[in-house]
Amino acid sequence: MRPEVEKFSYNQNQACSLSPRQSVDRQEQLLKERMAKVKHKIAVISGKGGVGKSLTTANLAIALALHGHRKKVGILDADIHGPSVPKMLGIRGRQLKAAPVGIFPVSGPLGVEVVSMDFLLPDDETPVIWRGPLKMSAIRQFLSEVIWGELNFLLIDLPPGTGDEPLSVMQLLPEMDGVVIVTIPSEVSQIVVKKAVTFARQLKIPIIGIVENMSGFICPKCGAESQIFNVGGGKRISKDLGVSLIGNIPLDPRISEASDRGRPFVTEYPDSPAAKAFMKVVDVIESFMEKRPN
Repeated sequence: MRPEVEKFSYNQNQACSLSPRQSVDRQEQLLKERMAKVKHKIAVISGKGGVGKSLTTANLAIALALHGHRKKVGILDADIHGPSVPKMLGIRGRQLKAAPVGIFPVSGPLGVEVVSMDFLLPDDETPVIWRGPLKMSAIRQFLSEVIWGELNFLLIDLPPGTGDEPLSVMQLLPEMDGVVIVTIPSEVSQIVVKKAVTFARQLKIPIIGIVENMSGFICPKCGAESQIFNVGGGKRISKDLGVSLIGNIPLDPRISEASDRGRPFVTEYPDSPAAKAFMKVVDVIESFMEKRPN
């Protein structure tokens, strides 16, 4: 039975409000204790916005749950300014609850545990007006004070680029198991995703591979395939930088439709080429983790 809880809320002038607040030293101790219960910690990053990074995170989490990790998967939506994972999983409007023992995440489809700034904001118009130190403080709280429990996988959805939030997570979790880098076939995305690869390498974080989203269009009615963007961008980056291309997710209008309805695409259309592509990426992730040294 959960202890008495209170609402965990957003405060414009400080990090997330929790009573009583833990000291930084205590948070670091808690972080080690909480994260010791998580087998695999994976960051999902991108060089630029608009490539489907959060969509990829949400569907990979559900795909992992379907692969035998039900109630053993968590998502930290670390995109402080533009959280979107709760919308995609149909759990918007829920609230994080705080108690003396910690913060309880929101349980989503297939028991995927989710923590996001979206749960803390009073309405859609409220912006998060924080500089780097406050954002790092909030991320530290999410990692240390959330009662994640025993998880096989924690996916961390990071905002685009290589700024405060990605750097904060990598510094707080030096034992990160790996990163998945999301791109699209366009040349602009190829240029900036190279920076994400270099970012991970400089921080000595293993790169699981690149996922190319919007990789061609497959008509859901006739099955015909068309190339909307440039062809082979992910493959070129993979070859140029020596990074594995682990998935090509084709465009499918039902992906957007399902996300807008808060229904995970991989469970709504499991037989679609895009859903099967997500499941193949999960196969690669699991294989990658099996080969990691203990």
